[in-house]
Parts: sequence; C-alpha cells; structure tokens
Amino acid sequence: MVSDQKRLGAQDDPAITAEVERLLARRTRDIRFSGEIERLFRARVWSQTAKIIRAWMMWVAVLDVLTLALYMVILPRAIAVSMLLPGAIIPPVVIAVVLAWRKPRPSWLQGPTLIAGMFLILLSVALVGVSAGGEFYERHLNIMLFVAITAIIIFGIPLAWTVTIAALALGLYLIFQLQNPAIELGSAVAATLFFASGVLATIAARRIMTILAQKTFLFELRDRRRVAELAKANARLELLARTDPLTGIANRRWMTETLDHLWGNDKRCLDGAAMLMCDIDHFKKLNDHLGHAEGDRCLVEVARIIQENVRRDHDHVARYGGEEFLVILPGVNEEEAVFVAERIRKSVEAAGFPNPGSRVSRRVTLSIGVAVQTSEEAISPEQLQRQADAALYLAKQTGRNRVLLHRPDSAERKHSESTRSAARR
Repeated sequence: MVSDQKRLGAQDDPAITAEVERLLARRTRDIRFSGEIERLFRARVWSQTAKIIRAWMMWVAVLDVLTLALYMVILPRAIAVSMLLPGAIIPPVVIAVVLAWRKPRPSWLQGPTLIAGMFLILLSVALVGVSAGGEFYERHLNIMLFVAITAIIIFGIPLAWTVTIAALALGLYLIFQLQNPAIELGSAVAATLFFASGVLATIAARRIMTILAQKTFLFELRDRRRVAELAKANARLELLARTDPLTGIANRRWMTETLDHLWGNDKRCLDGAAMLMCDIDHFKKLNDHLGHAEGDRCLVEVARIIQENVRRDHDHVARYGGEEFLVILPGVNEEEAVFVAERIRKSVEAAGFPNPGSRVSRRVTLSIGVAVQTSEEAISPEQLQRQADAALYLAKQTGRNRVLLHRPDSAERKHSESTRSAARR
C-alpha cells in the first residue's frame, strides 16, 4: 500500500492527470482501471477491503464452531460426528487467510490465497451436509451458495477474483447435486441454473459498486489535484504580496508581520534584537544623472549585498521604502549590531556602483541608523524603529556614509519631522 504522500505525488504526474480526465469523460459503466491508476486505487482501498475480509473470515469460523457444537447437542451422535471432520477444515483455513491479509502483499499471493481459502470454506460447508445426508444434504448446499453470495457482495476485490469464487461455488453445487440421490439430473441442472442467475446478478451488483467506488476515487484524485493547484496559486499570491517585486526581498508588509511575531503580545523581544535602518545616500541624484533603470539596478544590488552580510537563517531584510532597507538582527548586542552595519556599509561602498551626483562619493554609499533592544527592555517595534530612524537621520546630518548607534540623549531627538525629511532629500 502506498502512502498518502506518494499518492499526492502521483497525482502531479501529467500522465495520471490526463488518464483521470479521460476516464471521467467516459460513461460510468465504461470506466476501466489499468496501470498506475489501478495500482493507486488498490492502494487506496486495500485497508478497508482487508478489514472486511478478515472480519468475514472470523465470523465464518465462529459460526462454523457454534453450528458444529449445536449439532453435537441436538443431533444423533453418529450424524454429528460425521460432520466434525469436514467442518474442522474451516478454522485453519480462516487463520491462514487472515494472516495473509494482515498487511499488504503482492496481488499474485493474496489473490490465490483468498480464492483457495474460499474454495476450501465452501467445500467444507458442502461436505458437512453431504456427510450427514438426508435433509442436511440440500440444506448445506444452499448454505454454501449463501456463503459465497455474501462474500461476493461485501468483498471489494478485482472482478476476476469475484468471478472465480462464483464459478467455484456453482461448480461445487452442480457436482454435489448431480450426486444427490434425492433429486433427478434435470432438477440438479435446473437448480444450478436458477442459482447461477442469482449469482450473476450479485456479480453485476458488485461490479456496479466497484465502478462507483472507482469513479469516486477519480473525483478524489481530481479534487486533490485542483486543491493542490489552488494552494500553490494561493502560496504564490501570498509570496507576491509579501515580496518586493523589484529586489525580490521581503516588503514592508512582511516585515511588519515579522516584527509582530518576534515581539509577541507583550511587546517584548525575549532574546533582544537590533534594528538597522539603511538608506542609500543621494539616491534621487543617481536617478537624475543615470536614469531610473540604473537606479533600479542599484536597488537590486544593494539588497543583494545586505542579504549576503546577514545570517540567512536568523536575520530579516526588507525593502521598507523607496531606497530604504530595514534589517532585523534577533539576539545581538550593540557591538554585534554595529559590526554588521559597518560590514554592510563597507560592502556597498566597495561594490563601486556609480553615483556621479552624490556629494559624498562618486560611488553609491549607505547611511545606517542602529537601535538595539535588550531582553530586559520592554520596547515596542514601533519605538525601536523610531530610534533607528532617528540614528539614521543623525548619520545623514553628520556627513552620510556612516553607521550611528542610537543614544537616548542624542541630538536627533530635538529635530522635527520636517527637518528630517528635508535632510533626506
């Protein structure tokens, strides 16, 4: 039996998908499984089929023992004893079949085991009546057919197996009826034909049940594939909603969600964190001198450099504004945060991207404001961001292309928001 993961993987196979659609386009009665579809269906229904077969077998064994015990009580001893030997065939046969169907095995093994087991069970039921003779002869042949019909109805097995069991039951019935001294040849044949019509109708009903189960399985495969495709589409949309389309890194929305997750409901980052607000110096002049296409390329390259200088499995980088990038460094102190910020600044400057309009350098440079929250402090992410933003403002005011760490008594707290915006321009 294949696992659910393998089934889900198989339904992504274009050949399986095409076969499912082809079968569903047919009339229900014309559905026929083969190849991989048949293997998947058998794997899907095996557990339930095996449970039914094992339960049916055990009930047959229990009823056999109870019947023989009852016969020992109510029948003459000679007749009852004659029934014991053929009746004793059933329990060991049932045990063998139950063991064979306890776990998935190859069809070439389980099919013949089930058919052989059914043959011996039917033979045992018939021989019990034949051994006793009289009224038990005809009665047990009818019981044998009833046993076969119940198996045909409830066993969800391949049609070939079902037909084989039915043929064995009818064959045993005809053979023993031809030897029945109480009826004539014509009556034996007529009775066999009568019961054959009922058995054939039962097989047809079983076939319809199987086809309906197969069609349900096809719908299940198709619906799972469609749900998987929808999930993938939703995941892509979610990724697009959280990703900056130009640089490919996270956008402001994703960073906001990340901050909420890191800080939690009590607005405290348990391991502490540092926030880096990075801004490209004189980015507007770069666009004015080299064009927006070169400006976009600059943004992409700066985003790449920032990502290369942080821990991919711990830190978070997002494009926060036009030329601003926000970096979160969980679990670092002030010294570590400044070290990372300096590494980013130096790497951008060393890359040598041209910015002929900059008053700082002929190359692209970064100004970075750093703010740090320790694990003991209860500072909201909004407060930490304001601190990083204030440090960035002071870095720009004092010459750009530098890293400044926020200090509570720093002069930038005295400046208005309008002055800050003018400085950035």
